Amino acid sequence: MRLSIGTVLTLEKDYTEESEKFKCRVVDIEGEEHFMMDYPINMMTGKTAFFIDGTQLLVTFVDQYKMSYAFRTEVHSRVNQTIPMLKLKYPGDQNLMKIQRREFVRVDTSLDVALQADSTSLQLVSLDLSAGGLAVNMKDHDYFTQNTEVKLLIVLYFSKSEIKYVSCKARVVRNWESEKRRLSSFTFNEIDDKDRQHIIRYCFERQLELRNS
Repeated sequence: MRLSIGTVLTLEKDYTEESEKFKCRVVDIEGEEHFMMDYPINMMTGKTAFFIDGTQLLVTFVDQYKMSYAFRTEVHSRVNQTIPMLKLKYPGDQNLMKIQRREFVRVDTSLDVALQADSTSLQLVSLDLSAGGLAVNMKDHDYFTQNTEVKLLIVLYFSKSEIKYVSCKARVVRNWESEKRRLSSFTFNEIDDKDRQHIIRYCFERQLELRNS
């Protein structure tokens, strides 16, 4: 298990519109499938947070080798021993998602993307997606020059038949051709925390889907 006692965890509530983050520590490990953490602290208010059983969470942490990972879990139960603790499920090392340079790895995915720049409106399809940006197939449309700012509307399709629409501003990073396709990559300039969280969730689901296919 990559988790160890003392590991600092950053938590975000999953499947919600909230963008709050919480900090806590692993205080005990129970076999390979569960671990205990102390009560989380809201990173903005400094107050202790109370999660009910079944609360869905997205957890990120750095292991002893300075590698960053994320996983989804839920609160199993509350435990009162020397200190109050929460018991959570651990999905196993094989189901962790590696994080690179503080952002999630890029996943290949074809998503509908509406792009608007001044008076130009385009309907495109993505090539890949990460928490920091995406690449799209420009088809027969003209490239935008590097650093051009555009508005994007990205449609995310989740496994539970859930659909989220992410609206953000982005700028052109690179234009290139590959396998007779004309491609452009964009980095997100302005994006709400809740929308970035939706993308993180989507990338996580997509990576597991690709791994299990």
